[in-house]
Amino acid sequence: MNTLDEFAPGGNRMPRFDDGMVNMQELIRTMAEALVNEIMSAQADELCDSSENTRNGYRERKLTTCVGTITMRIPKLRIGSYFPDELIERYSRVDRAVVAAVAEMYATGVSTRKVERVARKLGIDKMSPSQVSRISSALDASVEDLQKRTFDGTRFPYLWLDATYVKCRTEGHVASVALVSAIAAADDGYRRVVGFDVVDAESYPSWLGFLRSLKERGVDGVACVTSDAHAGLRRAIEEVFAGAAWQRCVIHLERNVCACAKTRRARSLIGRVVASVFREEDPHLVRELYSRAIDEVGAICKSAGELLEEAEADALAYLDFPKEHRRRLRTNNVQERTNREIKRRSRVVQVFPSAASLVRLVGAVLAEQDEDWSARRYFSGPSIAKTFERREPEPKPCDVEEIARKAATIIGIAKDENVAIGKRAA
Repeated sequence: MNTLDEFAPGGNRMPRFDDGMVNMQELIRTMAEALVNEIMSAQADELCDSSENTRNGYRERKLTTCVGTITMRIPKLRIGSYFPDELIERYSRVDRAVVAAVAEMYATGVSTRKVERVARKLGIDKMSPSQVSRISSALDASVEDLQKRTFDGTRFPYLWLDATYVKCRTEGHVASVALVSAIAAADDGYRRVVGFDVVDAESYPSWLGFLRSLKERGVDGVACVTSDAHAGLRRAIEEVFAGAAWQRCVIHLERNVCACAKTRRARSLIGRVVASVFREEDPHLVRELYSRAIDEVGAICKSAGELLEEAEADALAYLDFPKEHRRRLRTNNVQERTNREIKRRSRVVQVFPSAASLVRLVGAVLAEQDEDWSARRYFSGPSIAKTFERREPEPKPCDVEEIARKAATIIGIAKDENVAIGKRAA
């Protein structure tokens, strides 16, 4: 390989910048090009020697690699043909390393035009947005696996459901489409992304079809489902996961209750009273606080008090589960964080050209999240086992009056804090 000798420190083909410094990127690209051509030449010569064949020139072919575009001089033979299958795939014009890099940039939310600019800085002569999109289709296999994988033999006691909206071009116009997703905690204590899909609207038929698909793929043994209070979603949960408790996200409930009030001061007071309920951990104290909060909130805003009273059973469903799990069951934070990451990654795209491109990006994000979760437990093994044990009702408190006094004190402190804040603001 005498050609490579020319790139030695004293070689006459060392690429340099105008100031005399060696252009390391161009040096690596040129050396890679020379090395590949030397390998192909040696393989062609070996093939000719073993078959008494002769070479008949070569054909040039451009290949986009992670170090830039190289020109491959593929030897031609007089009899038969030669192709370097170990170096390049047939009909491919892009190196696998570039495919992986572009796919990763796409999955992290870099727009196709930005990917093209980054590619130029890597030494790639030309990479159009349409080519980037084709390359990104390499993600489809992992996304499809995430969407269609089955869970036979695994039980999922806890399930979190939510939807977020993203702009996508459908049927010739831009519209907001609902991206529905499901995250579950398995009987081994690990979280998994068990499903996601793009639907036209967050409605009962859409949720019903989505939840049925989860059930068909083995998502079973569900004891508690946490979500917001979307009517269609709740109806679908009751139909597909009959017997499972439904936990209304307490953060969403607090927002809904506060929204009933007409003034900022009233909303602030209601928020403090409701928040004081869910800061406590003792089930008996929480229930007593909730009962008192209904009266206090109702005195400020009648409709807010009625909403809080109507939601009591669903808002306190988490208290019937193991103590170690209650804080994570009572909210839909695991879904909210995932949706924020999806929004962050998709923001640079602004409007997806098709539902398929949206599924590809979201699937890549969720696959990455699922892999990250597989390295750390969400619930410990012993605590998750308690979910499948028969749960006896907690005994009544020994001192009911003491619980009542504590509740009254906590509610009073919440109201006093709000009054103090109002005075300082005034």
